[in-house]
Amino acid sequence: MAAAAANGFATRFPCPIAEPSTSCSSLASGSRLRFGSRPFRIHRLVSGRRLSSSNLNPSCLVGGSDKNSIQSGAVESMALSVSPLELLKTSTAERYTKEKSSIVIVGLNVHTAPVEIREKVNIPESQWPQAINELCALNHIEEAAVLSTCNRIEIYVKALSQHRGVKEVTEWMSKTSGVPVSELCKHRILLYNKDATQHLFQVASGLDSLVLGEGQILAQVKQVVTVGQGVPGFGSEIGGLFKHAITAGKRVRTETNIASGSVSVSSAAVELALLKLQEPSYANARVLVVGAGKMGKLLIKHLIAKGCERMVVVNKSEEKVAAIREEFKQVEIIYRPVSELLSSASDADLIFTCTASETPLLFKEQVKMLPPVRPEIKSRLFIDISVPRNVDSSVSDLETARVYDVDDLKEVVSANMEDRLRKAMEAQSIIEEELSKYEAWKDSREAVPTIKKFRAYVERIRAAEVEKCLSKFGDNISKKEKQAIYDLSMGIVKKLLHGPMEHLRCDGSDGRSLNEVLENMRALNRMFDLHTETSVLEQKIRTKLERSQK
Repeated sequence: MAAAAANGFATRFPCPIAEPSTSCSSLASGSRLRFGSRPFRIHRLVSGRRLSSSNLNPSCLVGGSDKNSIQSGAVESMALSVSPLELLKTSTAERYTKEKSSIVIVGLNVHTAPVEIREKVNIPESQWPQAINELCALNHIEEAAVLSTCNRIEIYVKALSQHRGVKEVTEWMSKTSGVPVSELCKHRILLYNKDATQHLFQVASGLDSLVLGEGQILAQVKQVVTVGQGVPGFGSEIGGLFKHAITAGKRVRTETNIASGSVSVSSAAVELALLKLQEPSYANARVLVVGAGKMGKLLIKHLIAKGCERMVVVNKSEEKVAAIREEFKQVEIIYRPVSELLSSASDADLIFTCTASETPLLFKEQVKMLPPVRPEIKSRLFIDISVPRNVDSSVSDLETARVYDVDDLKEVVSANMEDRLRKAMEAQSIIEEELSKYEAWKDSREAVPTIKKFRAYVERIRAAEVEKCLSKFGDNISKKEKQAIYDLSMGIVKKLLHGPMEHLRCDGSDGRSLNEVLENMRALNRMFDLHTETSVLEQKIRTKLERSQK
């Protein structure tokens, strides 16, 4: 698993005390609103005032401060003519068109939250799709992704509203983990838009890891994309963000020496054990490794590099252990099933645990019953680099045991900080380049609704004129002639659209600035009355409604 945020890149924010209120402007009598394909009109005046969208909010009709001013007859009449769904759409219309969607990160990491909090909030990879679905079912969340490792749990969302999005995600994290919202607020990090983008790019590049340049985190960022494929809530914007971050991570690793000489969480665990052993050597240590996954294999590799020539490996199946044994034939690697965990622990001085178990494997009463270690060792040493932890925290209460977890690795990785920061500066320039490319890609998407609307507008005109032309011929026209007229109309439209479409591009392939593209977009909206913002609103509401109905 990858290490968590470090080097001060992530920013910690306090929990917001209150959210700003959202005012709802009035709707003119007889104003025409369109949501989806059904327009409707609102004519009624309430208490001598024009009916405002705040009056239409269902929550305002129950227990509001001015509820006495609303006559029951007016409410009943309004309910008959306007459905609750339309009322909800009306109340949200102005808010969604005025506030752009935001990319938001709500998370915990090794520097802001202790392992006992992180392990409760941790989300196993197998549950990421379910988490995405649940997050996107929230009122203000459009897209989502989960990055959960041993040293971080970060929720990435595209939110219709920053404040409401953060509130909903935090409450969801509290509900799924059992950690109170107040406790999460003490430890969480909140990052928005460009800060959130930069953070993910640094994460993928290994700059935000506890161990600078650590390579496993890039594989985990890639896994977010792999798992997200096909999950409806893992949309194009969040997906594009992660794909650009992966590109940045690859460039940093190939174009700098940030990974040279760096350590991983596994190697740091091996180093930590050497510091804590009575003899700073693995020559005579009786070593037990619990878990033979990616983390376990790396651990075994680093143990061998440090001179360990014999070890016992406990795992669910022998297949992975056999593969490791085949790769490191010069070392004696003994397999034991999980059922023999305690008997294997009885014979060990040093126990490494690195499994994906969501519950502890070793408890205080079990460890208390283990036979004492050799006199020269004094106490049994546990190095637990799993999150959630494999060794119950109460084991550390025993005089016969010393327990260290991932948070204790800071002692090892704090060395050579100056050299690590110098390498980080080299990588940062690459990240800045990739951030610029990502922003250009994201900005180009601003014009997509306008492009779609304009194409549809031109197509309607083309189809209508062709139909008008064909009607003049009556039945005295052949299929070949009809096709010729159709091809002519399509050719004209294609040539006419080419210029405007080119001037709405902002992908970095030409010298066109973002401001120029946005101005072109606004000009098209004005000239052809495209109402792009309303189109975006319609799509957002439609998407949320479709999700809620599934």
